[in-house]
Amino acid sequence: MPELERPISTANRVTNFINLIRNRKGAFIKRMEANINSAIRAIQKLTETNRTPNRPQYEETLRYREGHVRWPAALDSHLEQQSATTPRDVENISHISTPPSVTSRAIRKQRLQQQHKPELISKQRGAGQGQRRNVLKVIERMKKNREQQRQLHAKLKEKELHIMMRQGTPNWEFLHMINQYRSRIVFRPLQESDPVEDHQITVCIRKRPLNKSEFTRQEVDVISVPSKDEIIVHQPKVEVDLKKFLENKRFKFDYVFYETCCTELVYKYTAKPLVQTIFEGGMATCFAYGQTRSGKTHTMGGDFQGKTQDCKKGFYAMAAEDVFKFLKSRKYKKINLAVFASFFEIYDNDIFDLLANKAKVHFLEDGCHQVNIVGLTEKVVDSVDEVIELIDRGNTARASGNTSANRNSSRSHAVFQVVLRTTGTDRIHGTFSLIDLAGNERAVDMNPPNRQAKMEGAAINTSLLALKECIRALERKDAHIPFRGSKITLVLRDSFIGEKCKTCMIGTISPGMASCEDSLNTLRYVDRVKEHRATYKQRTTS
Repeated sequence: MPELERPISTANRVTNFINLIRNRKGAFIKRMEANINSAIRAIQKLTETNRTPNRPQYEETLRYREGHVRWPAALDSHLEQQSATTPRDVENISHISTPPSVTSRAIRKQRLQQQHKPELISKQRGAGQGQRRNVLKVIERMKKNREQQRQLHAKLKEKELHIMMRQGTPNWEFLHMINQYRSRIVFRPLQESDPVEDHQITVCIRKRPLNKSEFTRQEVDVISVPSKDEIIVHQPKVEVDLKKFLENKRFKFDYVFYETCCTELVYKYTAKPLVQTIFEGGMATCFAYGQTRSGKTHTMGGDFQGKTQDCKKGFYAMAAEDVFKFLKSRKYKKINLAVFASFFEIYDNDIFDLLANKAKVHFLEDGCHQVNIVGLTEKVVDSVDEVIELIDRGNTARASGNTSANRNSSRSHAVFQVVLRTTGTDRIHGTFSLIDLAGNERAVDMNPPNRQAKMEGAAINTSLLALKECIRALERKDAHIPFRGSKITLVLRDSFIGEKCKTCMIGTISPGMASCEDSLNTLRYVDRVKEHRATYKQRTTS
């Protein structure tokens, strides 16, 4: 009958399940009986041979593997071979009817096991816990590093998606490619604990952060600083079929300062090591080169708050402060040196004294090929505050102009000099020149493109070209170096070929995509100075 088929099938399944339980129970009982019998035979064998275990044998280490116990060798060899025997089997031995002598001996063994078992287990656990702690520390460290990498990638992804989702964002494809490239870089930027290296000519690069106007234009940052001596330019390119791609160009220098580095840190690795040179009777020069609004005047003169410049945070004031510290030190206190300061600019290949209402002065070269500036004002200074006052006066008088890149662009090369003279003899002991070069300009950047602006730009580019030609000639080891091609090259001549001289060149670059070509030109320009340093070393060591 169909209505009885379901109860019958259910009863059959229950019957099969009960039979399965019975079979498993029977197998389990047989296995337990076999274990008990093997233990009884082992104890009887031990009784027949009158083997009494010694105490030292019970002090062997108990080894636990996968939940089973391997007892000490003193119990007997048969128990060592029975890997299936468990502690519960041994505990059940006391309930088996055996002769009194066998029972008492088994109880004695069990008591000895219980006495030594906690001590041995605690020792093993102590050793194991120490290893576990070390492994856990390594695992935690790896987890922390992975978490940091995930957070970094998540931030980059979030920023990338945010830019891509904004309608009208230009060049988001290049931004996506740059972020993908950066996600594979392990960044190791310069740290304050890194050592300061000693070079005759130090060559470095400083990258500034994106400014307000670049943020407004939604510029893409195309400069990466993976390490303290390396910089990468992600140059955007477009193929003939309009497919976009990047050319990633790497440069290496002595130091590369990323955008969040403060001026104090830049000074520590660049100009500060040069101060000792002038106290040892030498000449030190530090000059900044780069396109307009790349951070040259900010580095040399100090931070800007609107149109007001804080001169205390620039290289001029920092160098003066270190000069006075050296002057008061025990080593140089006995030399009797006086500190003088001068400030002049080179504008349209003419020299103007910034401390004397921009009076025009002249270059003269003596028989020893030493360049002297006739009529230049030198002020005696006794403190850093007096130096800062002179810097303020000079910056106010300095020539500036309006370009499309900078409303207050420096249109001249500014030279601030700290001179040490021997008291009484007026002899020059050492000179420290800090030079803020004018920004290299293109004619299309002039705003408005009037005649005066074009002449200023031509004069600036001519003087910078003369400096480049001198560097090329030095690199080629030419017999004649064209230092007389410009006034600025005459000022810098002793910095490159002087016997007791040390020089530092700081290339400043803008990170925006619109300034990519100018940044590459600056890097190539500075790289030539680095090549000259290699030939200079070969020439001085041979």
